[in-house]
Amino acid sequence: MKLDSAVQAIKLTDADRLKIDVRARRELLFTVVAQSLVGVFVALIFFAFGGVSAALSSLAGSAAYLVPNAVFALRLWVATYRPGGASPEVFLIGEILKVGAAVGLLWLIAHLGGEQVNWIAVLVSLVATLKGYIVLMMFKGSWAK
Repeated sequence: MKLDSAVQAIKLTDADRLKIDVRARRELLFTVVAQSLVGVFVALIFFAFGGVSAALSSLAGSAAYLVPNAVFALRLWVATYRPGGASPEVFLIGEILKVGAAVGLLWLIAHLGGEQVNWIAVLVSLVATLKGYIVLMMFKGSWAK
């Protein structure tokens, strides 16, 4: 049996494509919102236990990932309105730029903040914001429809 005969192309109707695009837009928005909420939540925890300096460091760490990610998500969101969407090449280049921007923002935090930066708060917030999509996974049944 040949593989070609077993694999058939999936044919999507315009209604199917529209449904996929609407869901993608919603998921992009919810991902950025969830990551923002996680960043604020972690900053509040650092404020409660470490004061204003720790909270500001925490917000800076969250922003180092959240800002490039929000720009990238906006780019993908706009692409859902185009007939072809975002190509894999554009997606890969966007991911590379996002990581580069995050590294650049971390450098900026170190350069401008100096000794006042609480690096534990920065790194914990960075990782928590990066993993903020886990909040979506916890509540997926209520919004994914």
